[in-house]
Parts: sequence; structure tokens; C-alpha cells
Amino acid sequence: MNAADHFARQGWRVRLFDNLSRAGSDQNLVWIGAQHPSSLDFKAGDVRDADLVAEAVRGADAVLHLAAQVAVTTSMADPLGDFAINLTGTLNVLEAVRRGAPEATVVFASTNKVYGELENLDGAVTEDQPLDFRTPYGCSKGAADQYVHDYGRSFGLQTVVLRQSCIYGRHQNGSEDQGWVAHFVHSILAGRPLAIYGDGHQVRDLLDARDLCRLYELAVEPAGPATGQVFNVGGGPANARDLLQVIAAIEAASGRKAEYRFAAARPGDQRRYVSDLARVTATVGWQPEIGVDAGLTDMIAWARSLVVP
Repeated sequence: MNAADHFARQGWRVRLFDNLSRAGSDQNLVWIGAQHPSSLDFKAGDVRDADLVAEAVRGADAVLHLAAQVAVTTSMADPLGDFAINLTGTLNVLEAVRRGAPEATVVFASTNKVYGELENLDGAVTEDQPLDFRTPYGCSKGAADQYVHDYGRSFGLQTVVLRQSCIYGRHQNGSEDQGWVAHFVHSILAGRPLAIYGDGHQVRDLLDARDLCRLYELAVEPAGPATGQVFNVGGGPANARDLLQVIAAIEAASGRKAEYRFAAARPGDQRRYVSDLARVTATVGWQPEIGVDAGLTDMIAWARSLVVP
């Protein structure tokens, strides 16, 4: 919804295609419709339905492919479902663009999980890091990542792959399986206890969704410098925090005390992931502008606005 809002504010005509399966999606749809009643339309559908995807994409100037099964734990429980959404769904999008909107730029939301567990890496991760898919989720998203990139080479589509790390912000309804920053915010505000898997010192670079939307706008430029590129995208070293630091920051910004317990680490969980932003900065001039403390304060204000007095 953040991307739809951003592009509508920039004067684009935006079409949303979603099955509304994620918690909070229906409320977000009501919000975005009220914000942009004349510049947005909604088509209900699922990326696994090739005909509906083709109908939604036909004639588009740009396609943001953000639909996915997003949880490692779900992929372990249902690998076939994970494959159908993340890989078959992505091929449906690519074929729809190839046949119905061949001039459109396709921006694909990939993941840092394509690099595996990165057991022995302490620094920021560059795009030259070897791919090492782990878990069914890593395999399905990693294969989709490579299909998107290759459709640019094999069929001449304008594609951009963004290997995203820890996106957070308004309108996000996370869970402990994915969207953990939002999960932490909502849980702490509601007084619900958290489970910390591992020792809490796992490091991620946090990126506010508003900064990511600025990059999306740069990425969709027709035949622009991002075309054909793969970028690591996150908050970078300046916005790297471990889980316990994020909890402390939410406590400080909200005035609420978190309750949490520790549990065993989960499969496929990276001990440390921080994006090296040198390539994306050099190519399109983008870098994050919203620091973690400011971003969390803004997200907390939004989350509190949802609570009926």
C-alpha cells in the first residue's frame, strides 16, 4: 500500500492486484481507496491465476511485482504452496508482461535470503556475494530472482531485481514469521509478550518503506540506469541494529516496556545481514534518508492511530 500511495501521489494511475490474504490488507485497501479515489483501481486476484494476471498487467507502463509467500516457516510446512506462489506466480507475471506489456519495466522484490546463512561474513553484503539458497522460501524466491533477471537478457524485458532487507513502516501488519519490526511494534504497544528466536543479537539493516518507494520510482524509469540491474537494498550500515536494540528503541519511542522470552533459533535465519549500498547509490543516486529512530517513531504513531479510544 505504501508503494501504491507513493505512485498515486506522483500522478500515476495505479492498479492494485491482490488476493487480500494477508492480515490487515482489507483495512489498507479501504484506506488507499479513500486517499486516491480517482487514480486507483483494484482487481482481486492471485498470481497463481495466469489469466487474471495477464488481464491485470496488459498495457501497463510499469509493474511492481511484490506478491509473495513471505515466511520461511510457511515454506517449510508447505513447500509446494510456496513454490506455486513465489516461482509459478513470478513466471505468470513475466509472461503477462512479455505478451501484454513488453515495454513495461518490471521491478521485482527479491530478498536477502538468496545469499543463504552467511555464516562467516561480518561485513556488508555486496551483489558479488555467491548465491546460496536455503530453505524452500530461499529456493523459490532465489529462482524467481534469477528468472526475472534472465527475462531481461533472454526476452529483452526491462527488469530490475531488488534484494530487499528488513522493510518496515506504516500500513505493515507483521508476524513473528515475517515483518518482525511491525510485529514488535504492535505487540509492545498491545502488551503482548514476544518470542525471540536465538539470542537476540541477530543483526539486520532496517529500511523505512518511504525510502524504498523512492527507489521504486527511480527503478521504473523506462530504459533508465537501473534496467537490467540487481541491487542489494536495505538501510545499510548506518541503520544496522540487532533485535534487542530494536526492542530498546521501540520502548524508548513508545514509553512501553516489552516482555519477551528466548527460544531456539530457526532454520535459515541469518546471524547477520547488512546491505552494501554502493552499487545502487552509484547507479541511481539513491540512499536511505530516514534513520531507524525516526522511522520507528513514525510507525509507532501510525500503529497508535489504529486503536479506537
